[in-house]
Formats: sequence, C-alpha cells, structure tokens
Amino acid sequence: MFRRLALLAFTLLLGACAANQVNHDFDTSRDFAAYRSWSWKDPALQYRPDDPRIKSDLTEQRIRQAVADQLDQRGLRPAAVGGRGDVQVQAYLIVEDRQQQVTTNYGGGWGGPWNGYWGGPMYNETRNISYKVATVQIDLLDGKDGKLVWRGSDEQLLSNSPNPTDRNTAVRETVGRILSNYPPR
Repeated sequence: MFRRLALLAFTLLLGACAANQVNHDFDTSRDFAAYRSWSWKDPALQYRPDDPRIKSDLTEQRIRQAVADQLDQRGLRPAAVGGRGDVQVQAYLIVEDRQQQVTTNYGGGWGGPWNGYWGGPMYNETRNISYKVATVQIDLLDGKDGKLVWRGSDEQLLSNSPNPTDRNTAVRETVGRILSNYPPR
C-alpha cells in the first residue's frame, strides 16, 4: 500500500515537472507582424527515433491539425495550395527513455529525547523507474531565406492511453502551450 502511494506521488511529481518544460526561442531581429501566411516544410513531421512503434499517420494528423488551429488563432493563414507561406512550419516528435532513482524509507524510531526512542530498524529501498518522455518541437522558418525565426518545444510523459480522444486532447494541449508565446512579445 505504501509503495503504491509513494509511486503515485512520484508520478504526479514527474507530471508536474514535465508540464513546466515549455521552451521558446526566437530571432529578435525579425518583424513577426510581417508574417501573415504559413505552409508546411517537407517533411511536415519528423520522428526521432524513426521507430515504427512511434511513427503513425494518426499522430501526424493530430499534430498537423493542432498546429494549423493554433496558427490560425494567432492570425496566420495557410498559404495558397502549392504556394509558399511567409513562414514554413516543421514539427518534430522526439521520444526518449529516461530513468529516475526513487528511495523509500521504511521503519525507524519513534518517540523523543525525553522518553527514549523505540521502534524497529530503518530500511531503505532504492529502485529505478523507467519511463518515456515525448517532446514536441515546432520550428518556424522564414519563407524567403529558410532561416529559423522561432522555435518552441514542450515535453511530457508519454501516455499509454488507448483512447484516441485522450491522445487528441494531449496533442492539442501540448501544441497550445508551445505556441502560446507566438508571436513573441
């Protein structure tokens, strides 16, 4: 029971830490107000590692739709079919295996210096917890010179949810957090 509670607390702590990993960077010399349209750079979504267990047309569709919706909310419109936008968009889905060491203490003495200590000996249990972290990175490149003008990324624990609605919601929330700082102020 205690192990389950400790593992639950650790998982929640990891989730809270992962949710704070939003990162933004941009070229301060660029006039972002001049960017009015966007188009996908080929390939629109790159996977790291290029693993068939990660690579999915459904995942790509979710990310592309979420990015398109967020750019639309920020005043950027899709370029005409076959045309090149003022910015080109490229996204990455990077999945990494990570490990964390967790130590749990059991037992120990109770009481105090006035009436003495009593209880069993203290035991420590250390174990490694393995988990997968997914990073979504979105790059915006200038449509004329092809140089990177804005980059945002966010990482979080990879969900094992079999529910497509949960996956769609997670992608939309992640992309929303990433593009929350576009255009930069």
